[in-house]
Amino acid sequence: MSFERIGIRPARILLPAPQVSPETWACIACDQYTSEPEYWEKAFETAGDAPSALRLILPEVNLKQSEQLIPGIHATMARYLREGLLAPAVDPGFILCERTVPSGTRLGLVCAVDLEQYSFEKGEKPLVRPTEQTIASRLPPRLVIRRGAPVELTHIMILIDDPECTVLEPLQARKNSLRKLYDFDLMMNGGHLKGWAVDRADDLDRVDRTMNRLLDSLGDDPLLLAVGDGNHSLATAKAYWNELKENLRDEERENHPARFALCEIVNIHDNALLFEPIHRVITGTDPGDLLKDWQKYAAKKGMTLNAAEGHRFTMVSENGDQIITVGHPEGAIPCETIQKYLDDFLVRNPKAEIDYIHGEQSLRALARKPGSVGFILPEINKRNFFSDVKKLGVLPRKTFSMGEADEKRFYMEAKEI
Repeated sequence: MSFERIGIRPARILLPAPQVSPETWACIACDQYTSEPEYWEKAFETAGDAPSALRLILPEVNLKQSEQLIPGIHATMARYLREGLLAPAVDPGFILCERTVPSGTRLGLVCAVDLEQYSFEKGEKPLVRPTEQTIASRLPPRLVIRRGAPVELTHIMILIDDPECTVLEPLQARKNSLRKLYDFDLMMNGGHLKGWAVDRADDLDRVDRTMNRLLDSLGDDPLLLAVGDGNHSLATAKAYWNELKENLRDEERENHPARFALCEIVNIHDNALLFEPIHRVITGTDPGDLLKDWQKYAAKKGMTLNAAEGHRFTMVSENGDQIITVGHPEGAIPCETIQKYLDDFLVRNPKAEIDYIHGEQSLRALARKPGSVGFILPEINKRNFFSDVKKLGVLPRKTFSMGEADEKRFYMEAKEI
């Protein structure tokens, strides 16, 4: 098998022990509900005193308390390993998973991605690439979490462009011959999750062959694996590996567990995989004043805000909805156009703050509050996704989300690092 060529490998994947309830173990990605602490309070209430992935992550709503919380997270990781609450489920192997969400059943393959074949540096074209701009200032707090952590959990989802459905779907057709690992309802409207071990030699070989065949079909400058969710988590894993490998011998670098980051591979052509725009909300400002400011900014840049054609947004505030169509937009895609303006506005208005919101309903609830204004972005065309990434290098930060908040990847599997 030649997994080295395709950027992924089978891994020693850990799952909660049989005595641990998966319903209270699994939890949503740490970067969700950042403006809704009540969601996380309810999640911890749901888990109660049971062993839970909630105690192994730092929800971003609590980033300001990271210094106090991280030592406890590391200690809990070590305790769960010591007490056997986290134990190997495949060694080595993959996990085929089915996630039932409102749009259907999404198929994925949990594996380890080779960080030596990934880079977030501008201008580089590795086999594994980010899809959005990586903000260096977001890595240090995540690095603090990763340093000293004996295990990692993942909400990273990496996309493949497999229109003929040659890699994951044949495994799904054989799932009844695979060893089932979990089958349960996720907490708090998360849907349902099933998983099967992919660890027999013939199944591993099948993944290897189909992924290599897909790579061969891409020609020059192949983009085989595009990071669809968890860009900054994977960038953090890479930064940590770069630190660590400096003190390792060449032979130690080959198979060191920190060289490989746990992720889930998903086919972009999966019918249940919906691409949603990530909306923006600005707080600490008057909606009317912001609109006047935007009009002045647009005029300076040769744009208009009431054009017949252009990039279209819905502006939401306590005053209601207003459709804004930006003519002669400065950005290549709508997200770039709005982000360029908001970045400029925030520099000039330091009392204002921005948040990035998954889901139109959540955006509307926040934007209706006094002193707030929200921007609903247009839908994403996922058929153009890989070509847009190759053309633009990376998309503007927080361009898209694969599904709404409750459909994001839940932490379930873990891997030692």
